[in-house]
Amino acid sequence: QVYLVESGGGLVQDGGSLSLTCTAPSTITSVFNANVMGWYRQAAGKERELVAKVTTRGSTNYVDSVKGRFTIPRVNARKRIYLQRNNLKPEDTAVDYCKMGKDTWGQGTQGTGSG
Repeated sequence: QVYLVESGGGLVQDGGSLSLTCTAPSTITSVFNANVMGWYRQAAGKERELVAKVTTRGSTNYVDSVKGRFTIPRVNARKRIYLQRNNLKPEDTAVDYCKMGKDTWGQGTQGTGSG
């Protein structure tokens, strides 16, 4: 069974930094390498939105609200992606989800952001 494990959620002060990690422990490396990976978030009362994604070749895309503050490194050998977040703002507070390919989701972090 394919599953993803997210970690690193929590609260920091406004302007602080916090990183998230997503690992695909049950996925063989070649399958991981062949998939686009992404981070999504869902704030209370709002729709889930794409925050950042990284392609199989390492190209990245970010939602406008996080450009210049977040990065999404990918380490294929570890079957892992990260979401490095700097200068956190109250509007970044949400449950964060990792996604692999079209439809494999993690369970979500406990809730993360600034406050």
